[in-house]
Amino acid sequence: MRNTLWFVLLLSLSFCSEKAAPPSPVLPVPEPRQIAWQELEFYGFVHFNMNTFSDREWGFGDEKPEMFNPTDLQPRQWAQVAAEAGMKGLIITAKHHDGFVLWPSEYTEHSIKNSPWKDGKGDLIKELAEACEEYGLKFGIYYSPWDRNHPDYGKPEYITYMRNQLTELLTNYGDIFEVWFDGANGGDGYYGGANEVRKVDKKTYYDWPSVHALVRELQPGAMMFSDAGPDVRWVGNEHGFAYETTWSNLMRDSVYAGMPGYPEKYASGQENGTHWVPAESDVSIRPGWYYHKYEDHKVKTLPELLEIYYKSIGRNSSLLINFPVDTRGLIHENDVDAIMKLANKVKEDFANNLAPQASATASEERGTGYEVENILDGDYETYWSTSDGGKTGEISLDFGNEITFNRLLLQEYTPLGQRVKSFVLEMKNKDSWEKIAEGTTIGYKRILRFPDVTASALRIRITDSKDIPVISELGIYNAPKLMLPPAYSRNKAGEITLARPETGLEVYYTLDGSAPSTESSRYTAPFLVDKASTIKAISVNPESGEKSESITIEVDLAKAKWTTDQENGERLMDENRHSYLTSNSNRVTIDLGEEVKLTGFTYLPMQARYPSGFITNYVFEVSSDGRNFQQVAAGEFSNIVNSPIEQLIHFDAVKGKFIRLTATKTADGNAATFAEIGVLTK
Repeated sequence: MRNTLWFVLLLSLSFCSEKAAPPSPVLPVPEPRQIAWQELEFYGFVHFNMNTFSDREWGFGDEKPEMFNPTDLQPRQWAQVAAEAGMKGLIITAKHHDGFVLWPSEYTEHSIKNSPWKDGKGDLIKELAEACEEYGLKFGIYYSPWDRNHPDYGKPEYITYMRNQLTELLTNYGDIFEVWFDGANGGDGYYGGANEVRKVDKKTYYDWPSVHALVRELQPGAMMFSDAGPDVRWVGNEHGFAYETTWSNLMRDSVYAGMPGYPEKYASGQENGTHWVPAESDVSIRPGWYYHKYEDHKVKTLPELLEIYYKSIGRNSSLLINFPVDTRGLIHENDVDAIMKLANKVKEDFANNLAPQASATASEERGTGYEVENILDGDYETYWSTSDGGKTGEISLDFGNEITFNRLLLQEYTPLGQRVKSFVLEMKNKDSWEKIAEGTTIGYKRILRFPDVTASALRIRITDSKDIPVISELGIYNAPKLMLPPAYSRNKAGEITLARPETGLEVYYTLDGSAPSTESSRYTAPFLVDKASTIKAISVNPESGEKSESITIEVDLAKAKWTTDQENGERLMDENRHSYLTSNSNRVTIDLGEEVKLTGFTYLPMQARYPSGFITNYVFEVSSDGRNFQQVAAGEFSNIVNSPIEQLIHFDAVKGKFIRLTATKTADGNAATFAEIGVLTK
């Protein structure tokens, strides 16, 4: 009898401890390779190729292999920097639009095998693959489908060439974690000397299904990137920001690489997307993707990089930060300094998860194996969920005493699909709950930032979901405050304003390019700088002595004397990047008010949300009398649609009183638009 009772008791205990059935997946769900990629989160781009030496963003294709001649090429330095910055991989521009390739390809002479580097015996792809392996990094390749050099581009023969080169890259260099296909393709180019415009049907020309099948055959674990995936998609901009609502689901069959309207219609993903194609946020650490010496002072600041981190990784996206390797063949010192500052700040922000200090409860638990405590165990593979049939749920944290915090981190268990559509974070305030922050999608990772909050109890409410919530991890953090540098503006007269980022701080600046300190000029009121100068400024807390990062501002000739007879012409020179002029003649002429020595000009394209009339090809002329103009520059503003940054064009010094910028081509065929025009005098 006693043995029978023990048997019944043990049997009942075993039934009680049996794990509940898992939640049903919400389709679509990621493939194993997508799950592995998702965990990387942060990796690096390397733009280093012929453009580095031609000082262009997009080469025309007529460059000579002899131009590729780095003086101190060290792929190990790239890998070391990436690893120390916390990146998990590197992707190299094996072939950009100009067609020059960084490995001794059997199928072209437009290659490093005909360059002076290592007497043509080098293989940069091999060296970087080995460096990545040494430093524990994944290795990826960028391959441009467009080729402005190849004589057969636009013909069926080029597709064979493209597949042959991809086969070389995917069979000779070990495991490839990502193959990056650019969406820019078709247009004017050298094309073996034809010097013409060649358009292709971006949807059909490359026969993408067969290309994807080739990659899958040769590198089964590789993620393929393009606007349409098939594995990972472009985030739709080149400033590194995902969206407040970012779905990993995509209506993939409606998308193809380079399609018009992709950023507005598809880049943020769709709640009812048919395929799992998560977003990748790509951004360069400088304004341009390739190295330009004049951008040495334009490396993104720590506040800018931190904003990118939170708006990419913190919004259900991976983050791909680009290093424009310089003409030596090294990641520039300024870039190294910037990326390490970001790495250290991210470590600081997430050094201490306060959530495990609390006792957690939930409005409901699915059963054994899905308890709310799973969200605090640091194990992504365990998660909390609720019973079938609901689309909401609550998690409460009781700390027992007050804590101060300013970050919330949430993760869904995405192998079962992305579910959450909205959630709210609340704090206990006596006998009621007070909202702190709210969000929409979560996905693999969502991070909310908010001002410091002090409370002893918190609540996260899932207010809407596609199906029952499945939450893997929850983090509460108190990130140390980052002191911001002053904000800068300049008016047409040349007056400089340096605005304090917050009350109580002081601002110090220099005008000679030297590092500012509390011994430098203290900002008290706007001051005039009407000629080419380098301004540096910092914010200082006078009580603690804490200093912000220094900002560098390059200014040139003030526009106080400038005039134009163009209707609404004041918008060209009001130093307001958000105003713009539309010219039906595709041309603007400006009287500088005096004759000056000119060494270049700047063009800022329209900065509106829905831009039009971006100048892609231009002619710039100078005149002393306003009647007889001399052409001093002509060319292409490369990649301006995806990266509408200020364009800087240098030319041999010439004197002039009048300048004229003519658009010979715009991106959309509409009338040319101009936000600002400037001149360079040094």
